Amino acid sequence: MRASNFTVSSMHGEMAQKERDAIMAEFRGGTSRVLITTDVWARGIDVQQVSLVINYDLPANRENYIHRIGRSGRFGRKGVAINFVTVDDVRILRDIGNYSLLKFDEMPVNAAELI
Repeated sequence: MRASNFTVSSMHGEMAQKERDAIMAEFRGGTSRVLITTDVWARGIDVQQVSLVINYDLPANRENYIHRIGRSGRFGRKGVAINFVTVDDVRILRDIGNYSLLKFDEMPVNAAELI
């Protein structure tokens, strides 16, 4: 992504708190437009303007999923969550849908229509 001139930051739970705070300040301030993080941060990020959440892996805990995707589209803004799902994930996705009453659709050919 950086090679394509996206401003990207990443963080994980083993980083020093000072480093994580600096990365979050960049992301909140818009200096970094993409944040890649591990599930360790499922409940530790509070950012108001997130238009897209991509789940490379579904969390095993359905409450963590709701918390993750709840960052997109807050305060009346449009938001999208994209999930990469394998055959093994279908049961987890169904459980999340039953728990949350969310409806999951397959990705349209023109993903720009979502945003």
